[in-house]
Amino acid sequence: MNPESVIHIGKTAVQTILLTAAPMLIAAMVIVLVISIFQAATQINEQTMTFIPKIVAVFITLLIFGPWIMDMLVTFTTGIITQIASVGR
Repeated sequence: MNPESVIHIGKTAVQTILLTAAPMLIAAMVIVLVISIFQAATQINEQTMTFIPKIVAVFITLLIFGPWIMDMLVTFTTGIITQIASVGR
């Protein structure tokens, strides 16, 4: 296995991690932004107010994007497994 293939595997792994985590992170960030704007407008500074909506948004996003995330992870895993098989040759 040459250094280029190791770098490619690492790059693909990081891209897969970022792509699979992005929908949940974006949903949580949008919910926190909306709630913080609401808190600034009403001057209610309750820290626990963002917790439940953020969790609900992440779970709903996971339900929506779950099949796509699973497809990405299965594709990455099968690619890694086929590359492992070719290393022994």
